[in-house]
Amino acid sequence: MKNALLAGAALNLVLAGAAYADITIGVAGPMTGQYASFGEQLRIGAEQAVADINAAGGVNGEQLVLSIGDDACDPKQAVAVANQFASQGVPFVAGHFCSGSSIPASQVYADEQIVQISPASTNPDFTDQRPGDGVFRVCGRDDQQGEVAGNYIAETFPDAKVAIINDKTAYGKGLADQTQKYYEAAGKSPALVEAYTAGEKDYTALVTKMKEAGIDLVYIGGYHTEAGLMARQMREQGMDTVLMSGDALVAEEYWAITGDAGEGTLMTFSPDPRKNEAAAPVVAELEKAGKTAEGYVLYTYAAIQAWADAVSKAGSTEYDEVVTALNDGNFSTVIGDLKFDDKGDVTLPGYVVYEWSNGEYDYVDTADAGGAMKADDAAMKPAEGMDAEKPADAAGETKSN
Repeated sequence: MKNALLAGAALNLVLAGAAYADITIGVAGPMTGQYASFGEQLRIGAEQAVADINAAGGVNGEQLVLSIGDDACDPKQAVAVANQFASQGVPFVAGHFCSGSSIPASQVYADEQIVQISPASTNPDFTDQRPGDGVFRVCGRDDQQGEVAGNYIAETFPDAKVAIINDKTAYGKGLADQTQKYYEAAGKSPALVEAYTAGEKDYTALVTKMKEAGIDLVYIGGYHTEAGLMARQMREQGMDTVLMSGDALVAEEYWAITGDAGEGTLMTFSPDPRKNEAAAPVVAELEKAGKTAEGYVLYTYAAIQAWADAVSKAGSTEYDEVVTALNDGNFSTVIGDLKFDDKGDVTLPGYVVYEWSNGEYDYVDTADAGGAMKADDAAMKPAEGMDAEKPADAAGETKSN
């Protein structure tokens, strides 16, 4: 009888502990390597979201614990990270950053019934070919981004000689291909289409080739590190070619690489979430701690917000119940009120054209989710020195989502 009572008491303790156990969730991205500045954005956003959710009472009365995975934007390492999360029993991962990491990792998450919400992976295949219904993203897609970029180049630089280059990654090539598609659909043809190898330090040969071809604007599908180097090397050769790229330039490190050579760089990115009223307290808290809210910080925060809200609505962290809640719910987040469509894509406004100037980026033009250009006087800053008939002096570059 005594043993039975002890066993019963132990069982009660186990059950009580389970009722109030911590919930470990994951965040994954390039925490090391040449794209570590973006991993840092994901980590900062995740840590702040977990701290704020826990301070408000947690999720269904349980506290969140964050596990950080470093994939270095490498597909094999991303799969290893996904398997590590599975061994930890995490129900949810905010990640990854690079599409080339998110796509292979998503198969592991689907197999292990782990909900994945990427804050930053923009390649259409991530959701178009998702291996399970628990794969989502809170950022836009490269076909949306490419439509905005392709149309913008055709309309703003109608007589320019345009080069479209890419780094051969899932993100970079996909974004460059989509931009070229819509640029050509507007009745234009690029004067030069090339690929380059990410991670190199000297792009003199490519820069020289563009100079000899008289390129007025180069669109780069790739990361900010290589783009920044190209910007500098172009200016060193006396080129005033405009550089334009995608959302991989939303890092202060880009300007640290380029210096003044980055002046006038154009890029596409979603509407700046730091301008959202709902994000103001989070931005203030981060700035108070000396941390950045740039780029994908708030997108990571929003991914965790949406999952936590879905868990609260489901009353459980069980995969099927949370997936149903994510599919059916509307979520108020720091990047706006969002809903997921039947592919797992987010229904938010699409992309905005930005210009880098004096170490900061701000709006040039805005776009709706379908990619149609429109003026937004409340949120636009005219691009200084821009002339629709004549390319302005600029420099800029790329990322790898």
